[in-house]
Amino acid sequence: MSEIIIKGLDFDYGEEAIFKNFNLQLDGRSTAIIGQNGAGKTTLMKLLNGLLKPTAGEILINGEANGDKEVTELARIVGYVFQNPNDQIFKSRVLDEVMYGALNLGKSIAEAEKSAREALSDFGLEAQADENPYDLSLSERKQISVASILAMDTEIIIFDEPTIGQDFQGKAQLKAVIQALREKGKTVISILHDMDFVAEVFERVIVLKDGQILADGSARDVFAQASVLASAGLELPHIAALSQALKQPELALTVSEFLKQTKKSNP
Repeated sequence: MSEIIIKGLDFDYGEEAIFKNFNLQLDGRSTAIIGQNGAGKTTLMKLLNGLLKPTAGEILINGEANGDKEVTELARIVGYVFQNPNDQIFKSRVLDEVMYGALNLGKSIAEAEKSAREALSDFGLEAQADENPYDLSLSERKQISVASILAMDTEIIIFDEPTIGQDFQGKAQLKAVIQALREKGKTVISILHDMDFVAEVFERVIVLKDGQILADGSARDVFAQASVLASAGLELPHIAALSQALKQPELALTVSEFLKQTKKSNP
């Protein structure tokens, strides 16, 4: 289980300051980072995996400063799934794409292929292994980009808007993948606008606005803070909004919780 400590972080794009003396500790809990566009979510994740460098402060991953490491070295520890799969996919064969990262980390061809096929099976894409990724749908390309990171077997996995373009089945497969990663002791961090998925899947939720943390806690704790959500321009998950509208005694975050609350109110 990895530990990430961010201390006194400053970062800016020229004259535009994104973070100023920012501090955060990320542990093994699956963590969703939420907030409107421009809150600093993607910038923070790119700082974690070395694509960007802080102007001050430090980021420690398992006690070691990531500023001392090259991006290729950090890629052995931090896997990053881009929001747009077209920014990540460049091979003309699905299996080659999913194997690529694993091969770069030093796995043998046999090992990389085994890992790649297992990752594709998580999304039911084994039959597409020999196809061109760009002959597949956006949803499937997104799943391929996730599979390529899973095949690398990194300690930390960052998902940038993983539910974009996913239908119910795709989200269910993604949920299963995240749960399996947690069972393996992996650290999972995700940037999300899908509040329903956040409420259902993640153990910890962090609300960002203008490079500052407005709330940090369990999904139940965070979604109970109406003023914080309003300040960050966020909405409740649909089930939670219905639960609130019906004035249920406890805020329900999932369908099963909602039904349980309804049964209590109408024995």
